[in-house]
Amino acid sequence: MSSPSHEADVLVVGAGPAGVAAAMMAASLQLRTVVVEAGQIGGKLHTIGAVENVAGDWSTGPQLAQALARDLERLQEAGRCTVVKARAVAVGSHDDRAELTLDNGQVLTARMMVVATGVAALTPSEAAWVTAPGDLAAPPLWRASPDSLAGRTYVLGADRPLGTWLRAHPKASATLHVLCPPTDAYKTAEVAGDDRVRLVPVSHVTVTRPAYGGGWMVEAKDRAGERTVYAATTVLNNLGNRPAALDGLALGGDGYCPTKRQHQRIRIAGDLRSARFQRIATAQGSGAEAVLAFYYAIALRSGGGVAL
Repeated sequence: MSSPSHEADVLVVGAGPAGVAAAMMAASLQLRTVVVEAGQIGGKLHTIGAVENVAGDWSTGPQLAQALARDLERLQEAGRCTVVKARAVAVGSHDDRAELTLDNGQVLTARMMVVATGVAALTPSEAAWVTAPGDLAAPPLWRASPDSLAGRTYVLGADRPLGTWLRAHPKASATLHVLCPPTDAYKTAEVAGDDRVRLVPVSHVTVTRPAYGGGWMVEAKDRAGERTVYAATTVLNNLGNRPAALDGLALGGDGYCPTKRQHQRIRIAGDLRSARFQRIATAQGSGAEAVLAFYYAIALRSGGGVAL
């Protein structure tokens, strides 16, 4: 059911929850599978301190990441999957194949490609609602230890790692003053009842160094245009993510890559699809579904038997 002119039947780009689920589904269907990943298996799972909405009795993201790595190891040992450690830079598509270009210039081809490159963390300079000096040292919230949060802590953005951090540190007593732009308002329901959070609705924030002393000055403009200046001991980054789209993918207006906009041989899985569906469970389901959709489409065209 395979062709010697292609490296794989299914080429999976990214080995986070979506990519590993796609690889496992493809291997179970006896499809030659290649997974391309430049970093750690599990991707952003390594930054998630608490997991509570994923089946399987996992308590932390790194635990689940280790399990996914073992899954790929078993597939490789069985000869059902190949993992290529490389960075993908661009995709291409043709009537008979999908192509992936690596940063070393090598081109891999397959009958079908699942792109699950996920998202990358925004920096203050990339957030339209934040003005900050280029040397602003704003560590990510997920990496912050409760013991390090002495004084007044301000958090740039109310993205979902806020709730994860609170669950990961249930005994932390630090108060987080969270600067929340309108685009993050829908994400705050899960933390609204936590008395360690002070939500500060804003339309724009300017962060500067004070003339004397340490820390930062945070000027917040609220939704009505009123400005308030706060003194901050610590500023943390929780701005959210931007899609890690490869060259050659079709983008939506928000920069994400819905499958419906792609060539028929390229499917998008995981966080890269939309900002609204960035959950581990939905990522895993989308990876498996992407492979199944291709498998059944081929089966229908071949009259019930799969012929790639």
